Amino acid sequence: MSEWSVRRAELEYDLPPELIAQHAVEPRDAARLLVLDRATGTLHHRVFRDLGEYVAPGDCLVLNDTRVIPARFFLRRRTGGRVEALFLHAEPDGWVVLLRGGARLRPGERLACEGHPTELVLHARRDRGEALLQPDPPIAPLDLLARIGQTPLPPYIRRGAGGHGPPEPGDAERYQTVYAARPGAVAAPTAGLHFTPELLAALAARGVRQAAVTLHVGPGTFVPIEADDLADHPMHAEWFELTPSAAETLRETRARGGRLVAVGTTATRVLESLAGTVPDGPPEASLRAAQGWTRLFIYPPYRFRQVDALITNFHLPGSTLLALVMAFASPDLIRRAYAAAVAERYRFYSYGDAMLIL
Repeated sequence: MSEWSVRRAELEYDLPPELIAQHAVEPRDAARLLVLDRATGTLHHRVFRDLGEYVAPGDCLVLNDTRVIPARFFLRRRTGGRVEALFLHAEPDGWVVLLRGGARLRPGERLACEGHPTELVLHARRDRGEALLQPDPPIAPLDLLARIGQTPLPPYIRRGAGGHGPPEPGDAERYQTVYAARPGAVAAPTAGLHFTPELLAALAARGVRQAAVTLHVGPGTFVPIEADDLADHPMHAEWFELTPSAAETLRETRARGGRLVAVGTTATRVLESLAGTVPDGPPEASLRAAQGWTRLFIYPPYRFRQVDALITNFHLPGSTLLALVMAFASPDLIRRAYAAAVAERYRFYSYGDAMLIL
C-alpha cells in the first residue's frame, strides 16, 4: 500500500443511464454550468455562457488546442475476419494502434485497410492490447486516416443499431473544440466543447487572457482504475507541449496577480506536470517552454501548484478524471456536487454539461 491509502471505492457514485448525454446541446454555450465554490462549499446552477461572471479581467483561460483525429478504422484478415483499430501515434518503426478482435493475429500477418489499398503488417504485439503495425506501401498515418478513419467517439455514446454503429455526420465537428489546432488526440478535451467563438471573443474583450497548451489525449482517459489503491494504477503516457509564447502569457498572468483557469483535466495535467520540474521554486519558475510525455496521475491528496480554478465536465465513476477533480476540490465536496447534478438532471460525460470549480 502507498503512504496515502486512497481507495477506488471513493470514486463511485450512482448515475441513472438516461443522464449520459448522447448528443451535445446547441448552441455549445447553452450547456448548463454547475459552479462550486471551494471556500464556501456553495453551489450555483447557471448556464455556460454565464462564465464571464466568474472569471475576472487579468485571469487566463488555459485551453488545450489538441485536435481529435479520425483515429478509428477497420482492417480485414486474409480469412475475412474484421479487426477494429484505433491509431494512437507513430514511431520510427511503425504505427502504435489498439486492436479489437485481433487476439489471434501473429507477427508478420498482413491486414487490408477497408476502403484503401494500403496494407498494414503486424510487426509486434505489446501490452494493453497495443500493436505495432507497418504500412505497405508507406503512407503518412494522417493521410490514410483522413480517407478511411472515423471520429473515435467514447464507448458510452451510442450510435446506430446496437449502439456500435458509425458516428453521425455531425459528430466530426461537434466532438471537437472550436479552437482545435494540432492533430493528435483520440479523445476530445471535453471541457472545451462548450466554448463558442463569440464567447471567447466576449471574454477576451473583458480582459480575460487565453493561452493554448497541447496534450494529445490518449486512450488512457477511458481506462478504468482497477487497483484498490490508486497509487498502484499505471497511467498511459500522453504527449504535451507548452510553447514559449504561451509560457510568457502564463508568467505574465501570474506576475499581475491573475488566476490560471484550466479548461479541463488535460490542461490541468500539463500545468501540473510542469510544476513537478521545479518542485521547490515559486510557481512561475516552472512556466517555461517544454514538451515531452507525461504520466502524471493526480488524485487526493495532491497539492496543486499552478491551477487556481478548473472548468470540467462530469466524469465516469472509477475514472482517473474523477480522481483529479476530487483532488482539486475534495472528495466530500465533489460527491455533494455530483449528487446535486444528478438531482437536477444535469447531462453527464463528454457531450454533457460542465462544472466550474473556484
